[in-house]
Amino acid sequence: MALLVMGCSGEGSATKTMAMEGIMEGIFSEDVDRRIGAAKEIRRLTKTSTKHRQQLSGSIEPLVSMLRCGDPEATEAAILALLNLAVKDERNKIKIVDAGALEPLVEFLQSADMTLQEYATAALLTLTASSANKPTISAVGAIPILAKILKDGNPQARIDAVRALYNLSTLLENVNTILASQPIPALVNLLKSCKKSSRSAEYCTALLESLLNFEEARNALTAEEGGVLAVVEVLEEGSPQSKAHALGALLTMCESDRSKYREVILKEGVIPGLLELTVHGSPKAQSKARTLLQLLRNSPYPRPELQADTLENIVCNIVSKIDNDDRAEKAKKMLAEMVQVSMEQSLRHMQQRAIVCTPAELPLANRPARVPSK
Repeated sequence: MALLVMGCSGEGSATKTMAMEGIMEGIFSEDVDRRIGAAKEIRRLTKTSTKHRQQLSGSIEPLVSMLRCGDPEATEAAILALLNLAVKDERNKIKIVDAGALEPLVEFLQSADMTLQEYATAALLTLTASSANKPTISAVGAIPILAKILKDGNPQARIDAVRALYNLSTLLENVNTILASQPIPALVNLLKSCKKSSRSAEYCTALLESLLNFEEARNALTAEEGGVLAVVEVLEEGSPQSKAHALGALLTMCESDRSKYREVILKEGVIPGLLELTVHGSPKAQSKARTLLQLLRNSPYPRPELQADTLENIVCNIVSKIDNDDRAEKAKKMLAEMVQVSMEQSLRHMQQRAIVCTPAELPLANRPARVPSK
């Protein structure tokens, strides 16, 4: 029986090897239909398999040559195969760029065929995940075209364009090129239209946080109707990661020029979202939210008449300056909840310390008698 199993296993392995050889023969074939069939099979096999991405990396050059063949079906099959070959494979990402894929992909970004444009944007997004590729992608002029797709592309292409621009923005020399493409209005429009807890909102706020380190971007955001409000809404309704990016964006603005941006941020009702983060955010988010609250108060410095520069005092100072009754009431309610949660956390902490410390630190004679449970 053992020999039979080994034999079957060996036959299966040989069959797989022959299948791989057949795919590679097909992708190098002069017959367009065979090449298309091989490209589709490469796409299927590499969709989830790291092993197949490595085994079929030799197909990259013929697939790149298919991008220039002029046959729409062949072009689409090649883009999708290259896309899957590049996913989670740094070496393949670099090999695809080295094989000359960027020039045709950038042309497809400008195609009137929205499906082809979408596939090319997805492929380029995957290639931008490699640090080695970022300077080359910028050099071929992809950034302004991605910014245009962010504005005019179909929904999926717009999301992938945001992600690609964010990946490229991590290279400092690319930021000026991105800013020159004036992406803020399109970013705000996408942020307004998408669900605030979605991945789209996360990508938008991540890119905004990166760009708002520059005055040009800050001016563009405040000039855009509802721009700051859209970021505040993400702070209130977004995923934890989106909230972190939104908080970082607003803090960057206020730290850059408090006198210029304090009122702009305050009037959009940011206080409840900040208060929630001081209680329920990660330690880093809590710290940033407290810092921003400090900056939003009437004076960023402790007032002598206050006994302590507590968060409660800071927020009360802010609330007293809010004109809108509804917003002020909401902020006060959030403050009360925040104080309650803080007191409950402190009480639990004291109880835990008592449980941990009492047995070890009290002499035996001084330990309280144990009361049996009912």
